[in-house]
Formats: sequence, structure tokens, C-alpha cells
Amino acid sequence: MLGNFSPVTRGLLSISILLIFIACQLFWLGRAWRLVERWTISRITQRLLQFGLVFAYVFLFAYNVTWGERSSTPTELTLRAALLDAPFRWWILASLLGFLILLPFSFLERLRRGVVWAYRKLLALPAPSSSSLSSSSRRTFLEQAATVACATPFVAGAYGLFYGRLNLETTQRHIRLARCPKAFEGFRIAQLSDIHIGPFMTRQEVSRYVEIANGLKADLVALTGDFVTWDPATQESVVEALAGLRAPYGVFGCLGNHELWTETQDSITQLFAACGIRILRQQRAPITIRGEALNLIGVDYQGRPGPRSRRKVIARSYLQSVEPLVQPDTVNILLSHNPNSFDRAAELGVDLSLAGHTHGGQVTLEFIHPSLTPSRLITSYVKGWFEKNGAQLYVNRGIGTIGVPVRLGARPEITLFELTRG
Repeated sequence: MLGNFSPVTRGLLSISILLIFIACQLFWLGRAWRLVERWTISRITQRLLQFGLVFAYVFLFAYNVTWGERSSTPTELTLRAALLDAPFRWWILASLLGFLILLPFSFLERLRRGVVWAYRKLLALPAPSSSSLSSSSRRTFLEQAATVACATPFVAGAYGLFYGRLNLETTQRHIRLARCPKAFEGFRIAQLSDIHIGPFMTRQEVSRYVEIANGLKADLVALTGDFVTWDPATQESVVEALAGLRAPYGVFGCLGNHELWTETQDSITQLFAACGIRILRQQRAPITIRGEALNLIGVDYQGRPGPRSRRKVIARSYLQSVEPLVQPDTVNILLSHNPNSFDRAAELGVDLSLAGHTHGGQVTLEFIHPSLTPSRLITSYVKGWFEKNGAQLYVNRGIGTIGVPVRLGARPEITLFELTRG
């Protein structure tokens, strides 16, 4: 997510995030320790509970960052994933957000105390009674407000874990294309992206989404990458689940960064081919109806290659092998996992680009401010429809999750496009 920054900036950001994380975890452990001390129980019982909490935290942390990460990834929701993976990841997300929310309250309270202290020192006023009604009321209000604010991420995280990540939305959009052949008026394309099969996007769940996609009666299905997450052994399961997709003009796809990182690009392409699904890798496929055609292009993951200007990656470094695949006399539709390739696609004359990669932010607070989504660290094309110089892009929010099995403000999505002339 820090790929668009210089190495020095990435290093500073990484250190800052690490320090904030450490401070956050020490803060919450300290709060839990003091909370147990307030309970009217024996001293021995308090110590047993306190050390039990510390042991449980250390165990879950060690499991998730060492052995748990290296173990094979199931494609079913196992007891291990439900009891060891999900609670810890929910805790990491919620505790970090709660800590960041608490910081302004703590800063304002310390600022208020400092101003009052300086004011009284300046005027040589006596210190106020700690039992004064106004001081007590103000302190109680601030404590209650801080408690409610800090509790919100924990509640929201639980919502995103148990409901938000499965709350699928079927988005329908008309795409007007100036060069759309008459035979393709009303042609329907269903897009699925970012499956990330695993314990929190099981094979059965993927099969359910396949049934939903088939129910849309699309003429063509487009898959835009990231079928697996970290474990190459899961590729057979995701292919078997997606093999149930049906469309009169075929099922096509491209590969994502996780196929690149897991070194499954060749093997998963072969598995898909055996099921009748064609993965386009720097290739094109003409889709023909009654003698008229549109040109479907697919590429492997477009990373951040080569030269940089002072402020941004030079767009021309993307899609270097695509120019010969673009047909100037017809509609060109590009399947490219990374939406950052859109600028170059627009230059090449691609009419419509379909992408994924961002998960729509996955955990986003865009209802507060548009910049409050992690995906903006890697792209300005986070989700939805974009237009540039007559070219169009749609960024699908995807189905699965990465890292934390939580979705907030970015529902999973299957998109249905209907092509129209105009």
C-alpha cells in the first residue's frame, strides 16, 4: 500500500505505523490491567486474571504473526480460524481505531488543564477544589464521550466481521459507448473480482456468489483477478467454485497481484482453461455477434514499473505490451486488475477498463471525508465509475477481504454492465 512513495517515505511511514501500533497495544493492555484491579475480588484472583489476559494476548499475537501465517490456508471456516484468527484481527483493527479516536480527547483534556493552570498561575489564583461540581461534570462528560467514541470501532468492527463482509450488493450500470456496434446494444457483462478464497471466503460462499452471478443472465462474465491470497494450494478450490459460471459468450478473466506473488499465474491459468474459462494474459479475444465484434483484452497484474516523475508514476509505463492488441475500429474493453493502468488505457484508445484490486477501501470512513480510506494510498481510483477523455473505468469493490476479515463502508460487489450506444 506504500508503493507510490519513495523508499525513505515508506520507511518513515512504516516506523510511524509500528510505533503507533505498539503504543496502542500497550495502552489497551494497561487499561485492561487497571480495570481488573478495580474489581472487588481477592488479590490473587486479580493477578491470575491479569496475567491470564497478558498470556492470551501474547499467544494470539505469536500465533497470528508466526505459525498461523505459515500454516496452510483452509477454504472452509474452521474452528481454528473462528477462534484464533478472526478475534485477533478484529481486535487489532478495532483497538487501533479506538486508540486513534481517543488521542484527540486526551489532547484536548491536557490542553484544557494546561490553559487553566497557566491562567491561574498568571493571576495567582488558588487551585480549584477537586470536588467542585463544574469540574466533576466536565470530567464526567469527557469520560463518557471518550468511552462512547472508543467503543464505536469495536462495535463497527464486529458488524463488519459478521455482516458487512457478506452483505453483497449487485450493482447495475449502463455504459454508453460511442463506437458500440448495433448488435451489442443491450449486451450484458457481469464482473466479479478479488475473490481471495480462504476461511473467511469459503468455497461454499464463492459458489453462492456464482449462483447469484448466473441469475443475472449476463451475456459474458469478466473476472478481474486475485483469486487466491497467500496460499498457492487454494487455487484448485477457487477454480472449482468459479467453474460453475455460465454465460453464452464465455467467461474471461485476468490475473491479479496475488497470483503474481504466489507464483500461480501459469498453473491457475491452466486450471481455468480446463474448466472452459479463458484467462487473457497480454491477449485479446474478439466477441462476435451477427458479424459485428467488440475487442476484449486482458493483461497480467500491472505493477509500478520503471521511471517516476517528481510527483507521480509516469502513466506510460503501464500496459507496455497492449498497444498492438487495441483495435482502432471497434470497441475495446480491457480487463486489468490494477486501476492505475487506466490513464495509459485512455491514451491507447481503450473504451472501457474493468478493474478491482482496491476492495473499495474495505474499511473506509468516506462518509466522514473522502480521503479516509486506505486504498487512496495506492490509487485515486478507489471504487465505482470514472471517465477520462472519453474512456471509462469501473473499479469493482470485490468479494473477498485481505488481512482483516471486515468490511465497513465498502460492501462486496458483483457488477452487471449493460452496453448501450451513444
